Amino acid sequence: MTGQERTGLHWAWIILGVCFVNLFINYSARLGYGVILPEMIGTTLNFEDLFFNLSARLHSGVNLPELINGQLNFTRTDAGSIFNSYLITYVAVTPLTGYLTDRLGARPVITACALILGIGLCLMGTVSGLGTACLFFALVGLGATGMWTSVLTVVQRWFDPRRRGLALGIMSAGYGLGFAATGVVFPWIFRGPGWRYAWYFLGAAALAMVVVNAVLLRSDPETSGYTPWGGRQTVPEPSAGSDPSSSPGKPAGTLQIFWAQAWRSKAYWLIGFSYMAVAYGLYGLTTYMVDFGQNQLGLSPEVASLLATVHGVCQVAGVLIILPLSDRLGRRRTIVWSNLCLTVFLTGVLLLGKSPAMLFVLVGLTAVFYGATFPIYGACAGDYFPRRVMGTVIGSWTVFYGLGAVTSNWVSGWLRDATGVYDWAFLLNAVMVGLALVLMVMVKRRPEAG
Repeated sequence: MTGQERTGLHWAWIILGVCFVNLFINYSARLGYGVILPEMIGTTLNFEDLFFNLSARLHSGVNLPELINGQLNFTRTDAGSIFNSYLITYVAVTPLTGYLTDRLGARPVITACALILGIGLCLMGTVSGLGTACLFFALVGLGATGMWTSVLTVVQRWFDPRRRGLALGIMSAGYGLGFAATGVVFPWIFRGPGWRYAWYFLGAAALAMVVVNAVLLRSDPETSGYTPWGGRQTVPEPSAGSDPSSSPGKPAGTLQIFWAQAWRSKAYWLIGFSYMAVAYGLYGLTTYMVDFGQNQLGLSPEVASLLATVHGVCQVAGVLIILPLSDRLGRRRTIVWSNLCLTVFLTGVLLLGKSPAMLFVLVGLTAVFYGATFPIYGACAGDYFPRRVMGTVIGSWTVFYGLGAVTSNWVSGWLRDATGVYDWAFLLNAVMVGLALVLMVMVKRRPEAG
């Protein structure tokens, strides 16, 4: 029975809903780290005291809840190292995850990664120092490898090419709403049981999704008796062709197609390096903007955390407008205009961000385009390369993304520690997004993709 003969809800929408929740949880952890960060880098108690000298500390007047929830006295460079432990693992493993998604299907990969993600997040609530924080957040990064590449791949496969922007826009609202929720919910948790319980809450949610993913996800519409939602394909998929190294009459395999067409393509490299540059600029703001508001502008923790809420809400508006629009304008043209706007707004953060009101406005404007940036770069895989290697291409581009994000976290944190302000870090953010714009202009338009 084909998708056209079925009645009722198309399973593509079930897939989209499950992937929405996966992104909500995953990005609540990834982007919410910047909200928890000021609580973790404070200068009060060290959690190791819970195990060493507990009795002496309690007799000296320190109560148990304060001791358990004590802060860890990290520098901003340390904080960048913790996030980078996540990103390094994420970058190193995601190409393999993308390949496994193409070979084994999205359901087993996403389900396994949800389990690893949940365990890692729960362990983050137990950290006692820099070493354990890096180790456990690296485990979170391992779980997160299936929460973007695999999710993006399965959603694109379930929707017709002319409806992918719409589907990705709806799905991507999940990470914007996740980030927005952290700005509201986490300060309440900080005032109550403490920042560690923010990690426990996220870990429990990820573990619950293990069952949901295993039961509801389907890796491919054709093997489930459907056609992609949105009608028959009206845009020809990029041809896989045949690889010279393959046997006569035998279709080329996933890696053969990737090496033959993607690796040797100028567009592959230009898009990849543009992805790296834009990731640098955007992570330099989102990781440290709450700390900037709280410790450089003097905003209260509650007000500074609202930057995350504004950012998340505006992300939702952006993905619901910009990604569907990319179905008409084309992915490349949309990225060019988006990167131009991001360059202007990040320059504004540098020049006008000392005003709290302007900071909120500029963070919101940046977030409108931020939300669409990562899924739309990933969607270029479906525009420029064969469907069979979509997951492999997206996974390999994650290496570029990760290099940009990792470098940004370390350099931005180091510049803040060295100078005492974020001015130089924010300048580099704007320069790197401008570079991403130039590289994307150099990519040739694919005529049949728009």
